[in-house]
Amino acid sequence: MTNQQRTIAEVRDVILRKNSDIHTAGPVVAPGNWAKSDPFLLLMEDKFQAGAFDKHPHRGIETVTYVIDGQIEHYDSHSGDSGVLGPGDVQWMTAGSGVIHNEVPSEGVTAHSLQLWVNLPRAKKMITPRYQNLKGEDMPTQELEGATIRVFSGTSNGVTSPTLNHVPVTMVEMLIDPGATVSQALPGSYNGFMYILEGNGVFGVNEVRASKGQMLWIGNGEAEEGEIQITAAEPLRLVLYAGAPLHEPVVANGPFVMNTEEEIKQAFLDYRDGRFLKDPQAE
Repeated sequence: MTNQQRTIAEVRDVILRKNSDIHTAGPVVAPGNWAKSDPFLLLMEDKFQAGAFDKHPHRGIETVTYVIDGQIEHYDSHSGDSGVLGPGDVQWMTAGSGVIHNEVPSEGVTAHSLQLWVNLPRAKKMITPRYQNLKGEDMPTQELEGATIRVFSGTSNGVTSPTLNHVPVTMVEMLIDPGATVSQALPGSYNGFMYILEGNGVFGVNEVRASKGQMLWIGNGEAEEGEIQITAAEPLRLVLYAGAPLHEPVVANGPFVMNTEEEIKQAFLDYRDGRFLKDPQAE
């Protein structure tokens, strides 16, 4: 198998804007450039308090919510379950055929989170919804010299997450000490990016420097397998996402992402007519 050191193709500053007194947000990955980000649809960074969001539906996607700081209480219309996510925890929600859910910071808490939307392939758009609450302390980790890698999905350096995927996705959190270097192997076909939460470092074979609040697109891989190399200059905390592109048409409208306009119209009709799964909070 040929191994290739992958480059950093682009670095972009992430700008958070005030939407209200209780919600500040900015796109890490903006929606609309579907081919570039495939299978990812968007990644939003949010700082918010209770009341910023209300109950809302989804269909045709997965949402992956990573808590940077604070505490989020969540519930869903599929299982009727609720729970609490804290710093370093992830909720992996498969909306599939349709869910109504909400994420609410605990009273008096400002939550800071990343929410990724992963597209579902045509064959799984209407699959049964599924929730996976991934507590950071329970996820497999690898302790390297000067680094801790927590694997939320996929595989890193021989450590594999038990998270169930409809689309092959690698998601890892990296904590790297100054001067330490780590590598993450990725299939050459994967699209991927990193977002720096703390510190700064040098990234990729082209040795691009980047720091907190910047996202980095990983260059396309030409070999079957490749590695992205990361060296910390200061204590570094980042999240890396990479996944297998679907190469399917994307039609998005609000919380619904399907393959055709007709499917989008049907999603709105089903939601308005109450054919989504029952919302336990509506009682």
